[in-house]
Amino acid sequence: MRVHVAFTPDESAAAATGVVIDVIRATSTICQALATGYERVWCAAEVDDARALAAGGGVTLGGERLGVRIEGFDLGNSPREYLTVRTPTLAMSTTNGTRAIVTAAERCERVLIASLLNLAAVTEAAAAHGDDVAIFCAGVKGAFALDDSYVAGRIAARLDGERSDAAEAAVRLACSYGSAEEAFRSSRSGRNLINHGPDLEADIPYCARESVLDVVPRLAGRHGVAAEIRLG
Repeated sequence: MRVHVAFTPDESAAAATGVVIDVIRATSTICQALATGYERVWCAAEVDDARALAAGGGVTLGGERLGVRIEGFDLGNSPREYLTVRTPTLAMSTTNGTRAIVTAAERCERVLIASLLNLAAVTEAAAAHGDDVAIFCAGVKGAFALDDSYVAGRIAARLDGERSDAAEAAVRLACSYGSAEEAFRSSRSGRNLINHGPDLEADIPYCARESVLDVVPRLAGRHGVAAEIRLG
């Protein structure tokens, strides 16, 4: 098994198993929503696509642009908003994360959704297949994101495989921080939450909790333009 980390969405990485990270906050939110009891999450790259998915009713709309809840949406992108199930189906669109999931769905045989919240479970699932693993960092508007790269390093360190140089770099980056919360607060994504005030800042320690959810969200197929995510 070879393990590679794609630090930015534009890198043309591919593998049998893809692992997508947007730890602050889309993949953390997806993990929490499915652990709470949502049956499926439709991940759409564009806001209008998410709205169209919910047009028939019976669908909760969640997402953000630039960290802020999208106008007309039911919920934002804080995992703390998804502790109660509103409907069986959640349609989401976020600045970076849902777009990365849609992209990975085009490149990999299977796609797993990762965060620190489900670190142990998702790493075990990725290793179980024995295939090459590509870890996709959602980044920030196409650029390198420290928070996602930290989690990529934590995952790569737990996988018993041959690391690419990028995977080795991610492991060493993760080892340079004393805690996940320290890394997250140092990142651009973390600073953006801090700048929005204490309510969104509270998502940083929430997302920095490790292996508190025993769930492995994964790509179940496509629903129109959206990638459908369910528990495996």
